[in-house]
Amino acid sequence: MGTPGAVPWTELDTIFFDAGNTFLSMDFDRVAAVAVDLGLVCSGSQLERAEAAARPALSAALAEGRSTEGSSAFGFYLEAILAGLPADCSDGVELEEMASALAERLFVPGRNDLLWNRRLPGRREALERIRSLGYRMVVVSNSDGSMGRNVESIGFARLFDALIDSSVVGFEKPDPRIFHVALQTVDADAERTVHVGDLYAADVVGARAAGVHAVLLDPWNDWPEVDCPKVADLAELASLLPGPPGRPTER
Repeated sequence: MGTPGAVPWTELDTIFFDAGNTFLSMDFDRVAAVAVDLGLVCSGSQLERAEAAARPALSAALAEGRSTEGSSAFGFYLEAILAGLPADCSDGVELEEMASALAERLFVPGRNDLLWNRRLPGRREALERIRSLGYRMVVVSNSDGSMGRNVESIGFARLFDALIDSSVVGFEKPDPRIFHVALQTVDADAERTVHVGDLYAADVVGARAAGVHAVLLDPWNDWPEVDCPKVADLAELASLLPGPPGRPTER
């Protein structure tokens, strides 16, 4: 028996990637500008750090059946982020009301791409490195139908063999059927596939339910106790990948 949650790195030939907070993020500077306009003074960098710290709480809510999509889910997400801001930002601010006001200003149904459009630093280089090793690469994301357009607009579409959007296929992580669709789309074997994402309840639980290995993104060590491998970013993931057996690497 191997270590619970261990990934057989030398046996993999397919990598699934979440999109949000994996290679792109919200435009935190835009969120901060709207927040300041509403009376909450914070910076984009403060929001970015608070967002990462909020992921375990969001994951716990997902484990209880909450969706990641829609205006109410976005409002809950924003409130969790605001709760993690430094005290001097949030003193005197009613966080639920502020999150609701922010959501009203920022949420556009079917247009996540208007806000989730910031390319995370170093991710293109890491994805290109993984691609050069010869792996199949698929995006498996909870989104609102705009994910494909978004990945195309940031210039990443050519890096992937398929883009699987929950709203398009009808199944949302952690439902294992979204991973089954991805496996079937690229004719991949679950036992030779690993999924990497930022939310344990959606990405790790969902992938495992489909028989797919899982890795959790944890850039600031906000998840101290989880039963799966963690990486800080895609560059660290790339460093763990030797290249799939039986498939030549690109030179």
